[in-house]
Amino acid sequence: MKVMAQMAMVMNLDKCIGCHTCSVTCKQAWTNREGTEYAWFNNVETRPGVGYPRTYEDQDVWLGGWELDKKGRLKLKAGGRIYKLLHIFANPKLPTMRDYYEPWTYDYENLIASPPTDTLPVAAPRSQITGEPMKVEWGPNWDDNLAGSPEIVPQDPLLKKVGDQVKTDLEDTFMFYLPRICEHCLNPSCVASCPTGAIYKRSEDGIVLVDQDRCRGWRLCVSGCPYKKVYFNHKTGKAEKCHFCYPRIEAGMPTICAETCVGRLRYIGLILYDADAVLAAASVEKDTDLYEAQRAVFLDPTDPAVIAGARAEGISDEWIEAAQRSPIYALINTYKVALPLHPEYRTMPMVWYVPPLSPVVDAVSRDGGDGEDIGNLFGALDALRIPMAYLAEMFTAGDTAVVEGVLRRLAAMRSYMRDINLGRETQPEIPESVGMTEEQIYAMYRLLAIAKYEDRYVIPTAYSQKAHELEHMGCSITGGPNGYEDEDVFGADPDSAQASFHMTENSGNGHAQRPRGRINLLNWEGGGASPEMFPKQESS
Repeated sequence: MKVMAQMAMVMNLDKCIGCHTCSVTCKQAWTNREGTEYAWFNNVETRPGVGYPRTYEDQDVWLGGWELDKKGRLKLKAGGRIYKLLHIFANPKLPTMRDYYEPWTYDYENLIASPPTDTLPVAAPRSQITGEPMKVEWGPNWDDNLAGSPEIVPQDPLLKKVGDQVKTDLEDTFMFYLPRICEHCLNPSCVASCPTGAIYKRSEDGIVLVDQDRCRGWRLCVSGCPYKKVYFNHKTGKAEKCHFCYPRIEAGMPTICAETCVGRLRYIGLILYDADAVLAAASVEKDTDLYEAQRAVFLDPTDPAVIAGARAEGISDEWIEAAQRSPIYALINTYKVALPLHPEYRTMPMVWYVPPLSPVVDAVSRDGGDGEDIGNLFGALDALRIPMAYLAEMFTAGDTAVVEGVLRRLAAMRSYMRDINLGRETQPEIPESVGMTEEQIYAMYRLLAIAKYEDRYVIPTAYSQKAHELEHMGCSITGGPNGYEDEDVFGADPDSAQASFHMTENSGNGHAQRPRGRINLLNWEGGGASPEMFPKQESS
């Protein structure tokens, strides 16, 4: 047993309201430059729907992820080394601009500089790629809230597996939102697809990153990723992807998408796993067994043998303690309500989801029933087979029994807590019906419904101990330890990032520090106060 640590995320889909705040803040933080106009490291999809890029889940077309060969060994669906070498200059399995969308802006200059006319000037859309006028025909959320559902939604690859009935009963059946980021998989196919080794998985926390110096822009990682969360920057010629906000994680803070989430649906924490068991778990014969196989890879952080193994691998006690308090292991293995996204891709994803119960509750309430009653909810779970099958295709490779078990636990929690909130006697038979105790179901409710900030985000304290050292490290941009004093790496056209950096630069030693006489009160700890903050009163 080789114990390793992995940063992971769980999202509670019942709490997502589809506001796209996470997408906007991620966009502003990481992809607000040329070449990444179409790249959304975080996006929120309406399901059922075609997703982003369009129909990315149809691996018969895109050939992403892994599959088993005739001998039961894992191989890339997109082909091995010889196939990649033959197609390295002409890869046919790449999403095109049509599958994403052509990013656009508006001709705001026309509003300002237009001469006097009889009609109001308009800001016509212009392509951010060519700069030419264009007609907007598709976007990253074109089918948001089932917009254009009769024409668009039937193209959903998962619906084709479920059946034809959902096409006619769609509006009366279900709808939910699915936020997506890079899965930071335990068995990432993008890493295996890269011919230069530019994509790698950090050994200390499992975050998958792209080495921009080694990337040569072959884009085989784009076709290898079944979630299509690797993007090609057409300006730099490099691949880019979600990096789990690792600068924030290293400073003990959650990702920007989790920090700004309005619904508070994201949970971040550390999980310990057996690295020696990953290959066997990803190689099980049946797709429906992959969920349980991956759960078995995760180790109990309170087990003395696991603790000893973690220490033997150099994992600090602070990290072990963080793994013990992590909400990730609790939601996946203790309460068993979190599920992986498309385990049949065999990448062993590390962003899991609590499936939504709300479509079932809405269906019961729409028919005039009590949406909180345990009997009504259990009966609806048996009757609403289309949402169940759809969720199973998304989270359990088609195994509806697992999804039904999760939804039953969520329904039991909802009914049990209603009695408490109304001041009535609790019904112990409700948690017993789903194999849980009253204490467990109450603890699960606190974690899913009213968890505080420190309960939702358990970042190892070993990171935050070095946070202040990072603030005063030399920067290679302006003459730090590897500096280039005479080279303007920003180019001839300085932007706000350059101006902000140089504003806080201390030219005496080349370190990026706050200018003298200015204090940031948001993170001020009481030291280094300037005389202007507390001026001395002159004696009369």
